[in-house]
Amino acid sequence: MVQTNDVLRVWNSSGSLFIVLIMRIILLSFLLIVGAITAASSAESPKLIGEHKDWRAFTFVEDGKLICYMASEPKDTHPKNVNRGDIYIIVTRRPAHGIVDEVSIYTGYPYKAESDVEISIGDDLFRMFTYEDTAWARDSEADKQLVRAMVRGNTMKVKGLSQRGTTTIDTYSLRGFTAANKAIRAACKK
Repeated sequence: MVQTNDVLRVWNSSGSLFIVLIMRIILLSFLLIVGAITAASSAESPKLIGEHKDWRAFTFVEDGKLICYMASEPKDTHPKNVNRGDIYIIVTRRPAHGIVDEVSIYTGYPYKAESDVEISIGDDLFRMFTYEDTAWARDSEADKQLVRAMVRGNTMKVKGLSQRGTTTIDTYSLRGFTAANKAIRAACKK
């Protein structure tokens, strides 16, 4: 049978080892926390480089490579009674990857599978393919044509079909588009 005195003797003889182990665990935990805080604070957030009427321009560094983009939200959405997440459009430049003016539209809901989004700017009509809640142009030439129409236009209507069968129409202002596009071109020269 183990006596209380025997337990205390084992504790006292190994107590210093136990304290060293506890101190090492505390030190390691502290270093991990400091490392996580340092890593989080060194991750760069998008930097606003300009507000141009209804468009905002940003830069961001990802894996050491500069990315520039501009974004806007719709001025009007239909129908009004539909529950949706964030709705916005982004035009992105990734010079390190050879991407110039890539247009992507986020609708705040999942699109119907294999559906297209219809975009109208004045008399110009465009189609984009969809995946989940995002629409993209089919290729870089289609992106270029869309951006040229956005430079010339005043408003842009985006018509999409949700996986539930709801048709939505989002209307974007193109006021400030040209200035925001010039800002990201200057920041990501290519």
